[in-house]
Amino acid sequence: MKQQLKLALATVLLLMIIIPTLAQNGTQLIGYDAVTSGRAGTSVGNFDNPSLMMNNPAGIAFLKSSQMDLSLSFMTPSVYFKNGINNSKGKNNLFPLGCISYVNQREKKMTYGFGIFTQGGMGADFSLNHYMYRDEKGSYAPQTYHSKFAVMQGGVTAAYKLNSKLSIGVTATVVYSQMEFQMPFSMPPSMLKGVIDPSTGFSFGNMFAAPPASGGLGYTELVASANMSGLTSYRFNGRIGLAYKPSDKLSLGLSYSLPIDLKYQNGTAQMDMTAQMNDAFGKVVAGIMQQNPSYTAAQAQAAAMGQFSSLGIDLSKGATDKYATSATLGLPQSIAAGISFAASHKLRLSMDLQWLDWASAFNTMHISLSGGTNANINTMLGTNGTMEIPFPLNWKNTVVIKTGAELQASKKLNLRCGYAYGDNPVPETTIFPLFPAIVVHHASVGGSYKVSKFIAINAAYEHAFRNDQTASANSLIGAQFNNSVSGLANDIYHISLSWYLK
Repeated sequence: MKQQLKLALATVLLLMIIIPTLAQNGTQLIGYDAVTSGRAGTSVGNFDNPSLMMNNPAGIAFLKSSQMDLSLSFMTPSVYFKNGINNSKGKNNLFPLGCISYVNQREKKMTYGFGIFTQGGMGADFSLNHYMYRDEKGSYAPQTYHSKFAVMQGGVTAAYKLNSKLSIGVTATVVYSQMEFQMPFSMPPSMLKGVIDPSTGFSFGNMFAAPPASGGLGYTELVASANMSGLTSYRFNGRIGLAYKPSDKLSLGLSYSLPIDLKYQNGTAQMDMTAQMNDAFGKVVAGIMQQNPSYTAAQAQAAAMGQFSSLGIDLSKGATDKYATSATLGLPQSIAAGISFAASHKLRLSMDLQWLDWASAFNTMHISLSGGTNANINTMLGTNGTMEIPFPLNWKNTVVIKTGAELQASKKLNLRCGYAYGDNPVPETTIFPLFPAIVVHHASVGGSYKVSKFIAINAAYEHAFRNDQTASANSLIGAQFNNSVSGLANDIYHISLSWYLK
């Protein structure tokens, strides 16, 4: 058994490390295994499988035997994006998700367990047009848009029976998260704090933002190709739960999960402002030719080079740099309550109600860049190679309602179905296609078949219905997303093996 357990742990840990995942409510899955997912994730008041460690740790005290579960799921999200120059479906990704859990239920009072669970995340891949990027013929040059935000948790759980009907439980976990991000990135001109005229304090930001009539370039935003990768975070988390089972017909649960402050380190970022600088150079050349109609194109270009040189910008050195990168984000605290009721000898109904504090966790993602060596960029920034970027998210708190039913069709076969509703946490001001965590309605079906007294095979299918959201006319992420439409639908296929250890 020890060898089997080691192999299972290694397999699932490998899956967790390499996969990107996508959201069901915000960035969290509605269920962690085939049993709970088959009834739309209802679990807080259902004391029947080890995934309670992630939902209500007190519930494991009421498991009928020691149990080990090995779960594998396959996620196939469908993402969409539309604006004035795009009408695109994202890449068809297939993401494997894995979980392993074990509960030792041999003592009268104390029960313990351990598990590794995929908690959730987000991710999308597109090839999209952007107004700033064109080829030599003036046609749009599609750009790569990519994101990955993956979260897993692994740890231990202990539950103690205060009496035959009431238990309390705690879970302590290590949280591991990865983040990647690639897209044309928008920044306000005010980030360019390098001073051009010390006597007036006139900066590069002022020059890029000022209207042409005032001698400026008239930009409301600046664009750089950004590619951030390698960001990882390890943090601790915990949850506490209560489980009450007055009879075999009725059980109730209550659970609280602590917030998680994710601090990402060891990342790198490539920032390329070439397209932006080429566009700015073109505007300067056009202005010079307008003021000097007799100039040839070559003469105007030479004059423009001279103007940039007088500002300390050597265009021959380009506008590309590499940075060491860190970032901060969060995962929400949550409170959940659940009830499970036997409507008849064979039919059991359940409901969970969960509140998630997304407003605190996903308010702003702070990105820090350091170690930049490109003199042109540093001159414009007015720094020694550092950059602080507050990336707005402004998510809203949500309430998730899950309802499920389970029918004992025979001594060996159980059938399940469920429906879940979760508020969309993403506001119109910050919706964009790489973080499309906007699904609202979910339906699921599933079942379990007992192969023997000790082995059961569980399966479930979960569908998140497509939801489209239109961005506001003034997107906080960038002008390319003004009035755009982002869409998401999702299908997840679950299968798991339950091993009952008497």
